Amino acid sequence: MSNTKHLISIIGPTAIGKTNLAIALSKKYSAPILSSDSRQFYREMCIGTAVPSKEELAAAPHFFIQHKSIQDSYSVGDFEREAMGFLKNHYLSNDIAIMVGGSGLYTDAVCKGLDKFPEVPDQIRNDLNEALINHGLETLTNKLKDLDPKAFEQIAIDNPVRVKRALEVCLASGKPYSSYLNQHKDKRPFKVHYLNITAPRETIYERINLRVDLMIKNGLEEEVRDLLDHKNLNALNTVGYKEFFRYIEGEITLLAAIEEIKKNSRRFAKRQMTWNRKNTEAVAVNYNKALEDSMTFLDKAIPTSKDVDS
Repeated sequence: MSNTKHLISIIGPTAIGKTNLAIALSKKYSAPILSSDSRQFYREMCIGTAVPSKEELAAAPHFFIQHKSIQDSYSVGDFEREAMGFLKNHYLSNDIAIMVGGSGLYTDAVCKGLDKFPEVPDQIRNDLNEALINHGLETLTNKLKDLDPKAFEQIAIDNPVRVKRALEVCLASGKPYSSYLNQHKDKRPFKVHYLNITAPRETIYERINLRVDLMIKNGLEEEVRDLLDHKNLNALNTVGYKEFFRYIEGEITLLAAIEEIKKNSRRFAKRQMTWNRKNTEAVAVNYNKALEDSMTFLDKAIPTSKDVDS
């Protein structure tokens, strides 16, 4: 066992093949896979979040997948604490772990640490939730633009979770959310190796469209119908669910809902690619030969016991 601990972080846009690469590396290194996909945390959401299949889950040890209910309060801070606790125990007897997911904020929370924010009273959080339900996201984004123009320009303003979080901090502290970003973070007790799976944009969009078609075939509509009574929960205000809620309630046609899911998934992938391009530590691996490219890098980055002994 080495004194240096390693975390292999697999990033890339949705539908690019992150799970396949994670399983292959898990088998090679006998390492657990930690999911940092915030949409896959919830056990009630399976088809619409592209949770790994039963066969994939059986092929390698997976953690932080469907371990929460949509009715649970679960923040990025909660995830960071739980994931770091898991890794601390794992590294007592092992050197390598794997993290995979398309949620950049959750990945960075573990790999880099979180910015330190003030405590937010429940009343502020509840008021913002009610404002979102009663007045819509645009009301909140306009408020954020007034309170913190810098944050308004930086965060994904079409993501209600991100917008509400920024407003929570602004209202709780009286200071701009952006003023808390990029402060000193605690050093991680492991070395992170980022693998960014890449492909031509046309290929990514084609894979997304095919995945959405498969979700429809596998019963996404039925899954969403079962969750209709909970549609106002934060976890369900996401691609694949919010569009189907509109269809079920008669606002749009089925065809329009499917096209909206594809369009919003492509937009999500574009944001993921933008986020990942900012990571200067990431090594690009081609989606067509992801394992080969990854091993070319990892064989040099992570010494084997034989290398250490020599």
